[in-house]
Amino acid sequence: MFGIVRPCRHRLGEKLTAQWTAHLCGLCLALRGDHGQLARIVTNYDGLLISVLTEAQADPAGPRGRRTAGPCPLRGMRTASVAHGEGARLAAAVSLVLASAKVRDHVADGDGLLARRPVALAARRVAAGWDRAGARTGSDVGFDTAVLVDAVDRQTGIEALAGPGTSILTVTEPTETATAAAFAHTAVLAGRPHNVAPLAEAGRLFGRLAHLLDAVEDREADAASGAWNPLTATGTSLDEARRLADDAVHGIRLALREAEFTDGGLAHRLLVHELPNSVRRAFGTPSCAHGSHPYAPPGAPGAPGGPTPPEPPRRDRRGLLAGCAVWLGLACTCQMCCGEYEDPWTRERKEGCLHNCDCDCCECCECCNCCSCGGEDGCCSGCDCGCDC
Repeated sequence: MFGIVRPCRHRLGEKLTAQWTAHLCGLCLALRGDHGQLARIVTNYDGLLISVLTEAQADPAGPRGRRTAGPCPLRGMRTASVAHGEGARLAAAVSLVLASAKVRDHVADGDGLLARRPVALAARRVAAGWDRAGARTGSDVGFDTAVLVDAVDRQTGIEALAGPGTSILTVTEPTETATAAAFAHTAVLAGRPHNVAPLAEAGRLFGRLAHLLDAVEDREADAASGAWNPLTATGTSLDEARRLADDAVHGIRLALREAEFTDGGLAHRLLVHELPNSVRRAFGTPSCAHGSHPYAPPGAPGAPGGPTPPEPPRRDRRGLLAGCAVWLGLACTCQMCCGEYEDPWTRERKEGCLHNCDCDCCECCECCNCCSCGGEDGCCSGCDCGCDC
């Protein structure tokens, strides 16, 4: 699972959580249905936005685009209504191509095991297969994934030429172009040509934001490993990156106002309310935390000036091959999505991604965050996501 939009169930509420899960499961099953079990590992949070936007524009009198999926371990072996149809398949095609690009990028950087030639060769073959699979599915729904592949190819050349003084927006342009095309095609699938332009703009800014936040989050690790980072390479400060990120969030909100939705509650929640949380998380902006103790008494573990909480005891680690075998089993059963499981290598107890609460606000703080951008031009103006603050 990867992506910048990682909503918390406490913020979404029961209704929107059910819708979000339906799209996540729909993307996962679309990948499995068209491309086999292995393809499910490219299921990602940002990819399902394509499915969400397609359904948000759908004709309410037309087919709902849902089907009942069979029992699955991630749902406690229960059936569920999941997203189905062209939106989910477009999301699958985009996810495959962009995951392929991510794999090739890691291979080029020599990250981890990919620094070993046999592993890198295998990874390249998998990435090439994902490119072909994405192209087939994209063709089925009328989307030419060549625009995504071209963006990925241009990215490499742009990064090679970038240096101090190069605009960071020059580096983010290929990502912007790719996401703009994907967002815009949801309007084509939904039969709403007047939405193509505003959704292309929203997608362009979303791609910019995703690239910036990824660079911010990887900045220290890239510096330690000597890997290429767009902020470091271009000499872009964190203040400038934050300004561009905030501008992108604002631009997405304005672009979505120009689009016509039949049921835009979830899309609005994810792209208007959750993106600011993604920015705060990436830049480490202090905020209150659900389930944390922000008012710990002075001297208490974790409080300012207090002792550092003890590290949890280390568990016996699995070896490389044993861990890989366990990981494969978890991935094939979807347990890593939202079941409880042991980390394949460290044996630490973890909850699946659907249970991961990155909630950085409680009920009262959510209202404050929401209303802080209210007013005539605020995010709550005309909000149909259930926000009543």
